[in-house]
Amino acid sequence: MSASSGGADAIVVAAGQSTRMGGIDKLATVVGGRPLLAWSIAALARAPEVERIVVVVAPDREAGVAGAPWLPPEVVGVVGGGDRRQVSVAAGLAALPSADRDRVVLVHDGARPLVSSSLVSAVVAAADTGGAAIPVLPIAETVKRVAGERVQATVDRVGLATAQTPQGVRRSILEQAFAEYPPDGADTWTDEAALLELCRIPVHAIPGEPGNLKVTVPDDLRRAVHALGGEARFGYGHDRHAFGPGEPLRLGGIEIEGAPRLHGHSDGDVALHAVADALLGAAGLGDLGRLFPPDERTPKDIASRDLLRSVVRRLGNAGYRAGGLDVTIVGARPRLGTRLDDMRAAIAGLVDLPAERVNVKASTGNLGGPEGEGRAIGAHVVASVEPAPVALAGTAPSAPDSAPSSAR
Repeated sequence: MSASSGGADAIVVAAGQSTRMGGIDKLATVVGGRPLLAWSIAALARAPEVERIVVVVAPDREAGVAGAPWLPPEVVGVVGGGDRRQVSVAAGLAALPSADRDRVVLVHDGARPLVSSSLVSAVVAAADTGGAAIPVLPIAETVKRVAGERVQATVDRVGLATAQTPQGVRRSILEQAFAEYPPDGADTWTDEAALLELCRIPVHAIPGEPGNLKVTVPDDLRRAVHALGGEARFGYGHDRHAFGPGEPLRLGGIEIEGAPRLHGHSDGDVALHAVADALLGAAGLGDLGRLFPPDERTPKDIASRDLLRSVVRRLGNAGYRAGGLDVTIVGARPRLGTRLDDMRAAIAGLVDLPAERVNVKASTGNLGGPEGEGRAIGAHVVASVEPAPVALAGTAPSAPDSAPSSAR
């Protein structure tokens, strides 16, 4: 068996109807600011081997998901699936580039948001070596065969296991299996391994993860929400700009007439820049300079309010919202005591927080450094972010928010 490149493609199957969820659309349920499906795709995309992903959804959701701002760059296509898993998998396979037929293809449930990168990598490695592999868990509980309300027999659980995803298989092997048993034929398989078994193709079993939960019933959704919710995170931001020509001064989201503006590629609002950097740091999303470099890629004199709004959208796309801000502005001039409440209100509005969760204070710099000497203004910010709230989706949700984010 020839060696593949070590990279992998993936198909996320998400065309089901959530029939066991009591009217809740599990994949569209918003957890931490984005739908459950987004978490499952992101978990798969984090594995270094996964280079291309196709998402298969119900045909009526194809356009909405394709335009969603939370899709990672690894997603190369969103296609409509069918009423059986094998039809959806075949649709996803057809949408993947097929130059390397020895390349591993992963098939992952859209309702498994907690899979780890290490498990994904292990499945890729095992399938790359053996042709096909799945993660499994041994059955810990005693198993009974039941008919109606009567126990018929106790089943020996030795040698039994439950299957998880992602399931990995060389593309050529999966195509061979579909050629022998077409996906639109009479037979139905609950997973890819069942199809390969029918074709007498060996499937290697590797240890799965107890935490790799599949959301099937409402209690599973509650467990996933708890696992994905996380806790508050904190970040620090700092910026300093020298005074430049012209006016007015833009600082803390307001304008101060009669004071010189700060020099910079943008309008120079150091307080908003520091707020943005603190929020990005808390969420682990990089920094303002990388998102908006001070060159031709960012419009000259762009309003810092617009930069911060974009950061807040990016935060939401990652499943977070601002939790609180402590802002310290340092500068010998101008005097800011009467302006702090206005800044507090402006900043709170920009990050969608109640004013009481934003604190703005000022320091003269005690005659030290450029700020204390009146040549510059600096800002220091401590920010917290927290998981965005959960919203349960009904059986007929609106299309996901597809408004473009300038941070993408």
